[in-house]
Amino acid sequence: MSRIGNKEVALPSGVTVTASANSVEVKGTKGELSFPLFPEISVAVEGEVVKVSQTGAGSTKNAGALHGLVRAHIANMVIGVTEGYSKGLEIHGTGWNAKPNGTGIEMQIGFCHTVICTPPEGVKVECTNPTTLLVSGIDKQAVGQFAANIRRVRPPEPYKGKGIRYTDEFVRRKAGKSLT
Repeated sequence: MSRIGNKEVALPSGVTVTASANSVEVKGTKGELSFPLFPEISVAVEGEVVKVSQTGAGSTKNAGALHGLVRAHIANMVIGVTEGYSKGLEIHGTGWNAKPNGTGIEMQIGFCHTVICTPPEGVKVECTNPTTLLVSGIDKQAVGQFAANIRRVRPPEPYKGKGIRYTDEFVRRKAGKSLT
């Protein structure tokens, strides 16, 4: 049995959770999110808490893994509709920058062409200054995935440290070649 799945999810004021046989919907001040349920898992809303339990259908090993997964997703959705999620990115390199382009961003990062990244639905990207980006939204997975897609365009390299990195990321530097 999953230890994470056994924890209850507390609901802050203004958040409503509706659970049906095959999906869970969370509504809050910032928006609404939904997650499909598996036949091995059931969700019950009891007052101001959400309880996730195993139904007994399917394999117990798979049900244990899904038990914690569903509970974690519900907790992330509750945080997302109340506070939201954000990821910061920094661009390091001489002359490298980014600027807004409609809903997305346009980056000049050392290629012969500009790179345009358009966020998916529900994700917003801001250029706080030419070398700093802020990706925000209510869906934790979508925000993290779009930030990873931007970083993947030009990941930081270990010799000069140039590239796109998360704001809290530390890049270990390597020594270059020595002549002796």
